[in-house]
Amino acid sequence: MSKIKVSIIGVGNCASSLIQGIYYYDGKSDSDCIGLMHWNLGGYKPTDIEIVSAFDIDRRKVDQDVTTAIFSEPNCTTVFCGDLPESGVKVSMGRVLDGCASHMDQYADNRTFLLSDAEQPTQDDVVAELKESGAEVLMNYLPVGSEDATRFYAECALEAGVAFVNNIPVFIASDPAWAKRFEEANIPIIGDDIKAQLGATITHRILTDLFKKRGVKLERTYQLNTGGNTDFLNMLNRTRLASKKESKTEAVQSAAADRLDDDNIHVGPSDYVAWQNDNKVCFLRMEGKLFGDVPMNLELRLSVEDSPNSAGVAIDSIRCAKLALDRGQGGVLDPPSAYFCKHPPVQYTDDEAYIALQEFAKGS
Repeated sequence: MSKIKVSIIGVGNCASSLIQGIYYYDGKSDSDCIGLMHWNLGGYKPTDIEIVSAFDIDRRKVDQDVTTAIFSEPNCTTVFCGDLPESGVKVSMGRVLDGCASHMDQYADNRTFLLSDAEQPTQDDVVAELKESGAEVLMNYLPVGSEDATRFYAECALEAGVAFVNNIPVFIASDPAWAKRFEEANIPIIGDDIKAQLGATITHRILTDLFKKRGVKLERTYQLNTGGNTDFLNMLNRTRLASKKESKTEAVQSAAADRLDDDNIHVGPSDYVAWQNDNKVCFLRMEGKLFGDVPMNLELRLSVEDSPNSAGVAIDSIRCAKLALDRGQGGVLDPPSAYFCKHPPVQYTDDEAYIALQEFAKGS
């Protein structure tokens, strides 16, 4: 199979885990590919992915080789495949817009490293970079709340004819107007808001579905999350969280037998704990009633490295986007979006989404 040429927006922790993973699985086989949902997806393996361009707004990363930049501050995710060879791909200047929260300068010198307005590229610059690099798939790893910046890069994807994978909770694939534009341009899009391999949302959804299937009435629930990476630091600005909260809440509500009143469900980021770094801790509580209206409750604590938890899903998203390109299929890819994302245009149950994804991979 040919290489899948990928461009990345935001060379943060998630990009670090993705790129480390491409090298980590090199030389492995189906029998020792721990951590992957699919070794072979439609004929493509993880090592068929090639990073050909990347964009960031941090001076510590711009103009660095991408395999060096992924280990630059403030990245703090687990290094499971270090000492990578140079890729020959330099990180390009990105467009800031609302990609950095205004409060970030209160924490160390995060904003000191931002590019100036004069240094930022135009849409034409980004489109030219995508075309010159030969990128086929554009991965959006901007911070939560980057509404304007996400739309800027979605426009670039449309103009450059590049598939778009929207890993964050800004509604592009699930916005009918944007979805129509990608369909009319015959460009694939997967989104919105990546669902981690085994994270808080997928665990919450599976347990909610279990309540439904076992006849337990779910009456109220919460999901509280803490972490110490720049994503959690960014989310201290609550005004940036409207889409994130909606995305995570709807992912759980869609799995429930009956929709919970707003007062009886709380799903969302909770606080920044610096020393946790890329470790994310989820506190989950569910209350309900069993046979005879007898009350019960469930409490769960989940601790995961946040960014590696998304990388295996991202690798599958990339391969699905490439399969659509190979097939001449544009618009929203519903099965991958439903299986890989929290806020797809069409919510399937996880079992339905899994089956639909296998059929998609086979070309059905």
